[in-house]
Amino acid sequence: MDKNSKIYVAGHRGLVGSALKRRLESKGYSNLILRTHKELDLANQQEVNEFFEREKPEYVFLAAAKVGGILANNTYPAEFIYENLMIEANIIHASYRYGVKKLLFLGSSCIYPKLAPQPLKEEYLLTGPLEETNEAYAIAKIAGIRLCKHYNQQYGTNFISVMPTNLYGPNDNFDLETSHVMPALIRKFYEAKINNEPEVIVWGTGKPLREFMHVNDMADACVYLMENYDYSEIGEFVNIGVGEDVTISELVELIREIVGFEGKIKYDTSKPDGTPRKLMDVSRLNKLGWKAKISLKEGIRETYEWYILLRSQPK
Repeated sequence: MDKNSKIYVAGHRGLVGSALKRRLESKGYSNLILRTHKELDLANQQEVNEFFEREKPEYVFLAAAKVGGILANNTYPAEFIYENLMIEANIIHASYRYGVKKLLFLGSSCIYPKLAPQPLKEEYLLTGPLEETNEAYAIAKIAGIRLCKHYNQQYGTNFISVMPTNLYGPNDNFDLETSHVMPALIRKFYEAKINNEPEVIVWGTGKPLREFMHVNDMADACVYLMENYDYSEIGEFVNIGVGEDVTISELVELIREIVGFEGKIKYDTSKPDGTPRKLMDVSRLNKLGWKAKISLKEGIRETYEWYILLRSQPK
C-alpha cells in the first residue's frame, strides 16, 4: 500500500475498525473510504456491489461483523450466522469482482474446537467440535477464512485472514446484555463503585483462562501484515495475540484494583464458563516479525479511563 491508496475499512465505527482507522491515519494513509451502516448495508449484495463499482477500493480491511459475548451468541444464533455470512460473502466477492489488490479478513479465536490442545495452533482448525454457545458465529467466521482461501486458489486473489484473540479497548461494547467479558466487568465494577454496592456478581467459576489483547496492538499487527506479507507467505490464516493468558478471577482482581472497588466478589456458578481455555499460539506471527507491546494492566487502565470519559459525555 502507498499513502494515497484507496483503502476501505468495513466496520470503521466498531472496536477493531476504529482502531484500524486510527492506525492507518497515524501512519499517513490519507485516502480512507468509510461508510456507516445507514449509508451502506453490508448484508445487501446489490448495495455492496454498487459501492465497490463506484468507489473502486484498492485495499480492504474487513472488520465489519455482528459480535457479542456468550449471552448474545446463545440468544441470537440465527442472526449471528446469517448476518456474518452475508457481510463477508458480499465484501469478499465484490473485492474479487472489482479488482481489489489485497483484502484482510478478520476472524476470531472462537473458530477453534472447544477442547483443542493449548496453545491454539493454526493447524487445529476443524479438528473437533466447536464450543456450543458461539457455534453460529464460529461457523460464519470459518466460512470467511475458507472463502478467502478458495478465491485465492481459483481466482488468484490476494486475500489474507487473521484470527485475533479476545480484544478490548476504546469503542468497545459496554452493554451488559451483549458485551464480552472485559467491558462487562469494567462497567459492573464502575457502577458498583459509584453506587456503593456491597458486591459484584461475576458469571461462572472464574477458572477459565483467557488471553486479552489491546485493540491498538491488533490494528498495528493487521497494518503490518497488509504492508509486508501476501497470502502465499502467510498461508490460510495467522493468529494474532499476545501469547499469554490469565484466569477470569485474575482478570476480575486486576479490574477491581484499577477501578478501586472495595466490596465483595461473588461468582454465579449457575452461569456458563464457556471454553475452558483459549490461548493463541502466536509463533507464526512472531516469525513474521511482529510482537504485542501493550501490557494487560496498562491496556485495562487506558480502557477504563476511556469508559469514564464516555460516561461523562452528555447523552
